[in-house]
Parts: sequence; C-alpha cells; structure tokens
Amino acid sequence: MAMFPAVMNDSMFADLFDDPFFSGLRSVASSESSSPTSMMSTDVRETDGSYEVAIDMPGFNKDDIAVELHDGYLSVSAHKDEKRDDKDKDGRWLRRERYVGSCSRSFYVGDDVKDSDVKASYKDGTLSLSVAKVTPKAQVENRQRIAIEG
Repeated sequence: MAMFPAVMNDSMFADLFDDPFFSGLRSVASSESSSPTSMMSTDVRETDGSYEVAIDMPGFNKDDIAVELHDGYLSVSAHKDEKRDDKDKDGRWLRRERYVGSCSRSFYVGDDVKDSDVKASYKDGTLSLSVAKVTPKAQVENRQRIAIEG
C-alpha cells in the first residue's frame, strides 16, 4: 500500500510531508495559507540622511502592495487573491501551499515625516523604502499659571 499513497490519503505526497522534517508545513497546509506573521521579514538600516527599510514580499506583484503614511505611521500592506477551486482546466490540485490572503506591517516614523520624505521601489520580491530623517520641530512649552480660588 505504501507504493500507492493516493489510495490511502488522497494525496500522492502525503507520506513525504508526514515526515517530522516537514512538521512546520503541516500547520501551513491545514490552514490553507501560510501565516502572515512569517511573511514580511524586515531589515532596517540607518544611514546619515535616511532610514533604509527592506521588506521581503515574495510572490506579490507591485500592484498587490500598498504603502501609506498616516498619523506618523508608515504602513505596508499586501493582498494576494487567487481562485481556490479544487480543480482547474489542467487538473485537480493535490497540494497547495502558496500564500493567498493579506498581510501588513506598520512602523512609527514620526509625526513630522511627510509622504514626500518616503521613496519606495519593488524589485525581485523585496520592497525597499527610504525614509528621510526629518528634524523634529522644536516643542514650544506653553506653560500657563492657573489661578487658585479661595
């Protein structure tokens, strides 16, 4: 029977992926998609005039990715949608582990950063962001004396 695993498990590769080496993939396969927390690995480097951010986003197209700046937070989000039919014109899927869904990350960059201070590019599955260092505006202390009655 081991020569015909598809008869037993309805999947030709079930025996291979049941090996302890693939234990992390079992939870991925059962959830139909990989965890967004395991995606978007990020490196941040400080240079003299900017912060350089590199975010791994394999499998996404440039049009799937959005970068937004709101209230001092730089947010990166991506959405990948794909038909999840059991069968397509070329045959029935035996196993699907590619990511389908949404993921996002946010970074606090400061309230003084404007959208013109952020540059973004996407190449070979890596989103590169350059955030210019902005000198924060001096806080003006507005101290007023409160009169005490009585």
